[in-house]
Amino acid sequence: MIISNRLVLFLVALFVVFAVSADWSAARLGLHAATGGAVLLLTFGAFALGWMGGGDAKLIAATALWFGPTLALWDYLFFASLLGGVLTLTILLARACLRPTTGNPSVDRLLDPASGVPYGVALGAAGILVALRLPEMQSVLGLI
Repeated sequence: MIISNRLVLFLVALFVVFAVSADWSAARLGLHAATGGAVLLLTFGAFALGWMGGGDAKLIAATALWFGPTLALWDYLFFASLLGGVLTLTILLARACLRPTTGNPSVDRLLDPASGVPYGVALGAAGILVALRLPEMQSVLGLI
């Protein structure tokens, strides 16, 4: 359960390409960068305290860069929490009811109480869910 640095850097680079091609102002770019930086500081604080994984912290910050200081960021955090809670409860229930000897190494690792919860799944799903509702993404999807 590792969120690759390459994935996070790809999201950041894709944001820069998107923002420049959309001809965003320097002020708007700065606000989005400041939001991503602030979220990175907060999530790495949570990582340092052992409250979350480092990959999750990086992914949340890269996503915050995309959403900037808008209600979409709050929607993302809400849906990530909601989906993460459902994912966590589902895995805890599965661990209580199933034995970690399915023969499938990935499933067995998820069922092992010593392993964590792949929260990046919830983060990714929440990011896609919110991004698809943004007007900027609607126009991009209209081109496809």
